[in-house]
Amino acid sequence: MQTAAPFPTLTRNTTERRSTVRVTRSRAAALAAAAVMLSGGCGGSSSGGAKGADADRFSVALTEPDHLTPGNTSSDYSITVLDTLFETPVSIDAASGKPVMRAAESVTSTDQKVWTIKIRQGGAFSNGEPVTAQSFADSWNATAYGPNGWTNNYYFANIEGYDKLNPEKGDPSTDKMSGLKVVDDHTLEVTLTAPFSQFPITLAYIAFAPMPKAAFADLKAYDQAPVGNGPFVLDGAWEHDRQIKVKRSPAYNGERRAKAGGVTFKIYAGRDTAYTDLRAGRVDLLTTIPPASTAEAQRLLGDRFLRTPDGTMDYLGFPTFDKRFASRDLRRAFSMAIDRKAIVDAVYDGAFKPMASLLAPLVPGYRENACGEACTYDPAKAKALFDQAGGFSGTLTLWFSNADPSYEQWMTAVANQLKQNLGISDIKLRKVPASDYLSSLRERKEDGPYRNNWVMDYPSPQDYLEYMWGAGNRMGWENKEFDDLIKQANSAPGLDASLPLYQKAEDVALAEMPMIPLWNWQNQVGFSGRISGVNVTPYSKNLYAISVKQG
Repeated sequence: MQTAAPFPTLTRNTTERRSTVRVTRSRAAALAAAAVMLSGGCGGSSSGGAKGADADRFSVALTEPDHLTPGNTSSDYSITVLDTLFETPVSIDAASGKPVMRAAESVTSTDQKVWTIKIRQGGAFSNGEPVTAQSFADSWNATAYGPNGWTNNYYFANIEGYDKLNPEKGDPSTDKMSGLKVVDDHTLEVTLTAPFSQFPITLAYIAFAPMPKAAFADLKAYDQAPVGNGPFVLDGAWEHDRQIKVKRSPAYNGERRAKAGGVTFKIYAGRDTAYTDLRAGRVDLLTTIPPASTAEAQRLLGDRFLRTPDGTMDYLGFPTFDKRFASRDLRRAFSMAIDRKAIVDAVYDGAFKPMASLLAPLVPGYRENACGEACTYDPAKAKALFDQAGGFSGTLTLWFSNADPSYEQWMTAVANQLKQNLGISDIKLRKVPASDYLSSLRERKEDGPYRNNWVMDYPSPQDYLEYMWGAGNRMGWENKEFDDLIKQANSAPGLDASLPLYQKAEDVALAEMPMIPLWNWQNQVGFSGRISGVNVTPYSKNLYAISVKQG
């Protein structure tokens, strides 16, 4: 049995390949492809033929972000931008899936409970302010401070003093976690509530990025114009629902120096329009070609198309706080009534992988058929279990966002299968604007099953299980056995020792089925002939490494 943490001492390796970037809640894309409708190597894009500074700029298709404060967003769209503006303490190596140093020089511990983070000297924010241990402490405290209501608050729950910033009743008595100690300008000591061998890998998530002192003068204004420590800096105002422009940061001296002069994030309402623009040469990079267009893209784009595995998962969650969905048998009946493969083939042209696990295949501890019978399509057994549970009366409302047309397509397919296989006749679709969807779920406004999507923050079972099924989850599901197993796994002496415990916790969640696993994303990327160096991995889009061809 392993007796030491898998990452007890981490130090900067100055020869580390520059393609390894921080992991985000980003869906890992694959590499990609450009439209054959683009003429030649430098043929038309929105930046094609540009003069001056714009000649060294490329464009990326994106959906409108919700926030641009590192601690206040879990949106893939936001994190794509933030990855260019910020640098977290560590990143994830694409080859090994293990953490490597970025803004930190080292992350060490002798007991896995008290961790010492050495901050790389010479780092600076784009406004010239130095990046120090205090920069990280201030940012983490702001994210953990309950009254701020920031999305990534819960990532700091295992740091001592978090509870004082998030009391069950009344206002916090402090705005600083006692577990954060700034030893000197370049040393931050972090004391956790319990040993946690995987703490270093969590530091790759965007919530752990630093913020400058200038941010705290007006946090609302900062959200619109963030100042970071990454390879790019904002270039003008955030033009909502239109574009966000960034340019190479003169203050950055780390290992991810930008090769292009700038990036324009073009905002699209849906991937289909973005794909049309990629083919027409109006955008240079699309990291999520619509799965239904995969065959066409592969045929047209040739060697500028690549499909790769991803950590992103789709689920169907239940509002278990609603008594109509309190029955475990009812939820399991829904799962068995859904033909995952048929939906993947019809909606995604077979590009996604039907799942019988809560974890993505690239995550340590993944088991291909962890779910067993409950995730096997069997209409007859599903109907028998449904009837045994007392059935369902009233209107069944299925919730999803309007961020992509495929969401409505597969929800429609689910509705049809539930009607046919379970006999639920009154089913309605509730399509919510993408900008409001996550807040609606956080506030538990949903009155029926809902699309839940998880983009891997870092490759660990804990990232999936604790954050989606643990305390404060969106389903309102509570299970002491599950919580105890997660605590035991988190405190295990190393990854090898933790995996069986995480798997037992997964078994508990699958037996109760408060959320149904559906499919794992497999990503397709397309890019224009204007750019080179595209290297999208399961952990980052690596936009800093892209060059614009001249000529």
